[in-house]
Amino acid sequence: MKIAVLAHIRHAIAEPFSGGMEAHCDMLCRGLRAAGHEVDLFAADGSSDPGLVPICDAPYDEVLPWRVYRGTRELAAYQRDAFERVLARIGTGEYDVVHNNSLFPEIIVWCAHAGIPCVTSQHVPPFGSMFDAVLTGSQHPNIGATVTSRDQLSIWSQKGFTELEVVPNGIDTQAWLPEGQVGDYFTWTGRIVPNKGLGPAVRAARLADVRLKIFGPVEDASYFADEVEPFLTDGIEFHGHKSGDVLRKAVAGARGALVTPLWDEPFGLVAAEALSCGTPVAGFDRGAVAEVVGDCGHLVQGGDVEALAHAMGRIGQIEREACRRRAVRHLSIRAMIRGYEKCYARVIAGARLASLPRLAWSSSASSTSALLA
Repeated sequence: MKIAVLAHIRHAIAEPFSGGMEAHCDMLCRGLRAAGHEVDLFAADGSSDPGLVPICDAPYDEVLPWRVYRGTRELAAYQRDAFERVLARIGTGEYDVVHNNSLFPEIIVWCAHAGIPCVTSQHVPPFGSMFDAVLTGSQHPNIGATVTSRDQLSIWSQKGFTELEVVPNGIDTQAWLPEGQVGDYFTWTGRIVPNKGLGPAVRAARLADVRLKIFGPVEDASYFADEVEPFLTDGIEFHGHKSGDVLRKAVAGARGALVTPLWDEPFGLVAAEALSCGTPVAGFDRGAVAEVVGDCGHLVQGGDVEALAHAMGRIGQIEREACRRRAVRHLSIRAMIRGYEKCYARVIAGARLASLPRLAWSSSASSTSALLA
């Protein structure tokens, strides 16, 4: 199949990845190609994918930082301009299916009415405009949507919508490999924002008297200054935002990995990556983390620093070989791609069987703008 993958354009799809959405998008494209598909990635300029089709000159966080421009007309217009370019291209009919990995809801509405087979991956809990677009799109047989975990499915179900497939995220188990020698430290990796829980992780490491290596971009400077920086000592180390090669080596050599969400984590790629390295997880039981970790970690109530410190002390009870086996069997890129391929087949068949009328296979900025208005 020829597949158009649409990325979220807040950040470039390039290492070091800014977060799980960017890492997932990279793995999605690589996994689809490995399975024999032809893939174009519609993403911000600066992305490193070989099939890149740039749709904006720079990621919007470099031009209109989300923390400042969230909800503004300026940011909305920047995204609209970028995705109008996408709509003009996918409207030519050259793609068998569109995989919408963005957070731009109008894509769903446009594909629904144009008769274009489209699968949207939901990486965040249901919120206003995206929930409405997915709900509306579900009435069209050429539109499908997925969530990354059963936990996320339950959240959508609570809002009255169950027409979603569960396709867990996958990781490159051939890149995240065990190390021969394991050190006497823990790792914490991720975006440094309050809902990722680095502050409690630092306090738990200090309480357990263990060494902690921290990796990730500082997205909330005041949070870092208040909750992390004062506690950086010889045992609590901040290593910054590093490449995948550096992260893989550090995680593989760790005694354990801390995963400490303070929100309903939709999946938890960092937990899956740790298990692939044979590194057990200690963390907070929030969202889908328990689905990812299974019996290869110790999870405690979210925010309970003392319980987390105790869990860190018991991490050696978990066999590292079992962690690796779980990742290979359940969390691989290939398993993820098989799940998506089933979704693609369904929406393609839905479009054909319904004989949906398509919009003209030519588009202009003005007609697209009118449709989206």
